[in-house]
Amino acid sequence: MPEFLDFILHVENHLRTFIQNYGLLVYLLLFAIVFCETGLVVTPFLPGDSLLFAVGALSAQGLIDWKIIVPLLLTGAVLGDAVNYSIGKWFGPKVFHYDHWLLRQDHLRKAHAFYEKYGGRAIILARFVPIVRTFAPFVAGVGTMNYSKFCLYNITGAVLWVVLFIGGGYLFGNLPFVQDNMKAVILGIIVVSVLPIVWEFVKAKFGKKPEAAA
Repeated sequence: MPEFLDFILHVENHLRTFIQNYGLLVYLLLFAIVFCETGLVVTPFLPGDSLLFAVGALSAQGLIDWKIIVPLLLTGAVLGDAVNYSIGKWFGPKVFHYDHWLLRQDHLRKAHAFYEKYGGRAIILARFVPIVRTFAPFVAGVGTMNYSKFCLYNITGAVLWVVLFIGGGYLFGNLPFVQDNMKAVILGIIVVSVLPIVWEFVKAKFGKKPEAAA
């Protein structure tokens, strides 16, 4: 765990070291991380936003070619969500059949209703929320969201996510202030990213008013 946290908080330094040791294999590594984070339900812990920001900063330094990495990671993000959707569609109902405390039948029904009403916005916004972006396509598949609609939202969300974070790293990642405080910047990105999860948790726990006594 300490090693993993160190990798996340110093992701730019670790990627720079990897490039020095393995060169072009960094493209394969980055593609694999993005694909697995978005495509496998069991890997929501992989870095996403902070990784893309660091990639942008390294692209500005000439260590990574942005003309290669942007379309490559865009492809990984789109394919990842598509695979995750397929896993949810074909295996999700079987998993929910056992009515585990986490994977319950009522969750399946709620997922279906949620994506019928908020599907497009949910898929796009989920790209910017760690953990949620890993489970959103899976639940969309379980909830039988129409694939043509999902595909459109999947591509739209992937483009916004990859371009905005890599672009942000490219433009601001090499500013002296950012470089001197990269750990704090990465931590800030993580905190801001998880705020929607915290907000939804607080709203769900404390937002309901008690019913008035009869």
